[in-house]
Amino acid sequence: MTQLLNGKVLSQQIKDEIKETVAQTTFPNGRPPHLAAILVGDDGASRTYVNHKIKACEYVGMNSTVLRFEQDITEDGLLDEVQKLNEDHSIDGFIVQLPLPNHINSDRVLQAIDPAKDVDGFHPINIGRMTLNLPSYLPATPMGIITLLERNNVETSGKHCVVIGRSNIVGRPMSILMSRSAKVGNCTVTLCHSRTKDLEQHTKAADILIVALGKAEFIDKHHVKEGAVIIDVGITRIEDDNMKRGFRLVGDVHFDNVQELCSWITPVPGGVGPMTVVSLLQNTLLAAQKAVY
Repeated sequence: MTQLLNGKVLSQQIKDEIKETVAQTTFPNGRPPHLAAILVGDDGASRTYVNHKIKACEYVGMNSTVLRFEQDITEDGLLDEVQKLNEDHSIDGFIVQLPLPNHINSDRVLQAIDPAKDVDGFHPINIGRMTLNLPSYLPATPMGIITLLERNNVETSGKHCVVIGRSNIVGRPMSILMSRSAKVGNCTVTLCHSRTKDLEQHTKAADILIVALGKAEFIDKHHVKEGAVIIDVGITRIEDDNMKRGFRLVGDVHFDNVQELCSWITPVPGGVGPMTVVSLLQNTLLAAQKAVY
């Protein structure tokens, strides 16, 4: 019988745990944890993501600030704003919401963030510390996936994990985390991408299949072996006149097509997405406790 890895339910449970911790903790700075977000331009999806994060902060009792800038802000201007947050002792951690406009070098901006405030876990120092299994802020989406597997007691040791997608935000860190020596880890990992030949051959060998491809409903029953654990990171808006909103959200995995084959599967929406937000809260809590740096 297929079981759901329900991120919506688990994220609420973890938010309640964080809320209790915040209420009962005296933090070094004498105030609740404070998360800031930089939002550039007027991208609807980015606004939605940031709003989810701010609402989550409010729920758990954290302070939050959103700094909004016009689409035409210069790269140097944005770097100045990042430096202000680096030096602001009232801010424990902050994120720069991606994507940024094309005229701004995202790597340069992310590398300008103080690693001690990099609660998105994207800075090379945090990625390096993660690779060496040292205390660090883990990237939020991979961290959320690890938590989903751990809290649902999904066995990973000795399993073959196939990751589709090699982004620095999900695919690469996910492959490292699943191979590390840890409660969730000890996998043999195969990392697939757009140049991988015979993709189906790799995916059908996977005990755990993590898909971060960005192609709606690309993975179907022909890619999946019976009993596999499926983690679907993708989310795409598909027009649907039968829906009141005029669209529906789907993942990279054709859920209805593969559901009966799986032992565990994440729904879209309500799977990985809520866990990404709650992981950001967990990293902000660590920053406020000065538990990493």
